[in-house]
Amino acid sequence: MRSVRARAAIGATLVVALALVGAGLAVLMVLRANLIDQAGLEAEVAAREVAGQLALDVPYASLDLGDEDLHPVQVTDGEGRVVAVSEDLEAVTGTATPRVTPVPPAPVASPGDDDDDDGGDDDDGGVDPARGKVSTDDPDFSNGTATIDGETADYRFARVEGTTSDGVTLTVHAGAPLATEQEAVGTVRGAMLTGLPVLLAVVAGVTWLVTRRALRPVEGIRRELAAITASEDLRRRVPEPDSRDEIARLARTTNETLTVLEASVERQRRFVADASHELRSPIASLRTQLEVGAAHPDLLDVPGAVADTVRLQGLAADLLLLARLDAGERPGRTAVDLGALVREEVSQRAGGRIPVEVSVADGALGVTGSRGQLARVIGNLLDNAERHAESAVAVAVTRDRADVLVEVTDDGAGVPADERERIFERFVRLDDARSRDDGGAGLGLAIARDVAGRHGGTLDVGRAPQGGARFTLRLPAPAEGRAGG
Repeated sequence: MRSVRARAAIGATLVVALALVGAGLAVLMVLRANLIDQAGLEAEVAAREVAGQLALDVPYASLDLGDEDLHPVQVTDGEGRVVAVSEDLEAVTGTATPRVTPVPPAPVASPGDDDDDDGGDDDDGGVDPARGKVSTDDPDFSNGTATIDGETADYRFARVEGTTSDGVTLTVHAGAPLATEQEAVGTVRGAMLTGLPVLLAVVAGVTWLVTRRALRPVEGIRRELAAITASEDLRRRVPEPDSRDEIARLARTTNETLTVLEASVERQRRFVADASHELRSPIASLRTQLEVGAAHPDLLDVPGAVADTVRLQGLAADLLLLARLDAGERPGRTAVDLGALVREEVSQRAGGRIPVEVSVADGALGVTGSRGQLARVIGNLLDNAERHAESAVAVAVTRDRADVLVEVTDDGAGVPADERERIFERFVRLDDARSRDDGGAGLGLAIARDVAGRHGGTLDVGRAPQGGARFTLRLPAPAEGRAGG
């Protein structure tokens, strides 16, 4: 089933159906139990009334058994013989015996016959005869049937014992009809069976409509995303509903993702365009020199061709590094001593146009990362400083609490405050660095900041004390190095 609306409607309907069935069964059970208890109470009252008469020594034939249609009665003695029944009771089940025909009572000798022969003064003396009693124990209940005037019905029977004044124990079974219980339970069950499908249909319909209304913005988002995919126009945005629910947050997140994706694609397009432009110049220059050399070997500018080749090689290396960084290449976990690395990079520039002053503090100056990438960062910072310095470049490696700092300063014109973030963008060169003969391609600082960020550090630019630019590379020291510092 592919429709969320259908799944939601079916799921809600099943849950409601289970809940209603469970609740309905519970209601029917409670109703039936209460009505049966009520019938049992009626049967107990009828049985105790008859047992009370027996306790008063009312003869069996003179017992008032009440209305036999409402309370059929059966009285048995200790031997299970029927001694009294309701007048029109034709058959019974659920009592001590199914017999409904009373047996003649056994003759009982009068306990005073012998005393009369001995004299008459004893008649008025002695103790009163024992009075009968009705059992005060909770009665036993059972369900059965009784046939009265040819009609059989279900009854709830109560069993109560009564004792006559002669000590004869009799058992009274009195019934109360269960027709009321059966009718009430049947009526409620019929109402539930009739109303349940209607209620489930209403639940399914309402759930379908509510889900459809709730998912309508999702369908709008889907259509717009499909249109964006088909048109490849990342400037479009999905509609955002006015609600503050999850769908509205989904729409806002989708638009934020589209904004980031648009910026990324635009940045990629500019990168490709700028890279093509930067590659075109040295390739065209190299081709021209080679074509001239092929036609006129004496005019071949070998140093110029070598310079263009070196520049082309460096540009290709920068582009490859940026491609690896954009692809998510993680830096290594090698321990790198920044002090030694700075000295090594400076030694490779000995005899350059601008002398470089190196200052390395004592103590642990190690970081964790890729030695090659960190060397590229320091080399790019030194190249940039030498390119813009007038007479001096200084490098200082120090420790600042849990970080290691590398500061590269020069005495050049510096970087204007409003351009200090822009210079870290790719292929960006300020006006005084536009010459391709003297300046780079505008990738060095972008690569340096990207590498610093991937090593958990930062790269910022400010104003040097001597008026030039001061680039500050801050990298976190490893945990053991922090403890030792």
